[in-house]
Amino acid sequence: MAVPGDPPNGTPEGIGGGDDEFRSDEYRSVVFDEDFVRAARLQEYSAQERMGEHARAVRSRSLWSNGGSRSRTSTPGRGARQGMLLVLLIATAFATAVYLGLRNPYVPPPGGPAEPLSSTVVPLAPSSAVPGGRPADLYAQSPAAEYRVGAAGITLPAVRRTHHFTDAQVVAALSIAKDYLVQSSLDPDILAGTASRPVRVLLDPDQLAQFDHSMTTPSGDGRHAATGWLVRFDPGTAVVADSRVRVSGTLTFQEVTPDMLEVTTDHTFVYAVRPATGAPAAADGASLFTVRRELRLRFDREDLGARRTELVSAYVMAGPQACSDDPAVGFRPLLAGAGPTTVGPAASDPYASGQPRRATGLCGVLAQPAGPVATPVSPVSPVSPAP
Repeated sequence: MAVPGDPPNGTPEGIGGGDDEFRSDEYRSVVFDEDFVRAARLQEYSAQERMGEHARAVRSRSLWSNGGSRSRTSTPGRGARQGMLLVLLIATAFATAVYLGLRNPYVPPPGGPAEPLSSTVVPLAPSSAVPGGRPADLYAQSPAAEYRVGAAGITLPAVRRTHHFTDAQVVAALSIAKDYLVQSSLDPDILAGTASRPVRVLLDPDQLAQFDHSMTTPSGDGRHAATGWLVRFDPGTAVVADSRVRVSGTLTFQEVTPDMLEVTTDHTFVYAVRPATGAPAAADGASLFTVRRELRLRFDREDLGARRTELVSAYVMAGPQACSDDPAVGFRPLLAGAGPTTVGPAASDPYASGQPRRATGLCGVLAQPAGPVATPVSPVSPVSPAP
């Protein structure tokens, strides 16, 4: 007698004998429990869904699916757990990037190599005889009467921060610029031409080769004039007669790039000088020599930390001196009693080989002082040594 579920004509030949034989094969160990079914990537459509036109038998389950009818308190499926882990990793990476960006703001890279110095030195010829006298009297009767003495004449402006530099960084730049002016314009050894290191240590390393060339082999080519970097007197012509140099001028600053501060200096230095040769000058044998220096100095953050500067340009006017002398090596003042000169700059030969003197032709006339001047004196004659 057939049992429900058997074929009407019995089991065909060649076909296993029902569930017992099926369960005896390799699928006997597979248990299709609820978790296995719900974790399947394919899901069968319901009967109503399969009635639609062109309906498919199964659909793919989303990675984010959690089984539909599963209880909310049950453990998520493996696909859902992987999805949540991926979201967590992405969120963690994003939060880390934001945190590092806030804690480590972008610092602009340091600037490129320093620019070479471009200098112009203009001698100023006297239009009348050079007055002589005692240094104190000469100062009192000149426009420098109200000037301060030495470094006191180099005053700093009111300080304010710029867009990318703090108050302290601006103060540092102005302080370094003042140090450069003091060392290059007031140091006795610098003025005498016996030292250059006090200026050298304040320069950017990229400019040291140019500076050394200017000290050893100066020339008026606009790049290697010793007097573009500092004030130096020709030791065979004149020496400083009074160490109390009179100074007046201004310093200004501006931010030229987000990484660079620029300080512009404009100062007049007035020196009392006397002849370098012969017997010591008489008390009334001194004369005044005036140097106007306009410098542009630049500072990046590395320069501020190392207390150094990049001297970008220098425009210098100095007199009284003869236009025919080359001021690149050192200043050669026309001393007390020297008359006005009408001799122009040294001749230039456009056919000559070698590097021409680019400063040729630059010469000015020294204006007469506005106030009373001392009485001119005759040049001091060298005293012959006693037999």
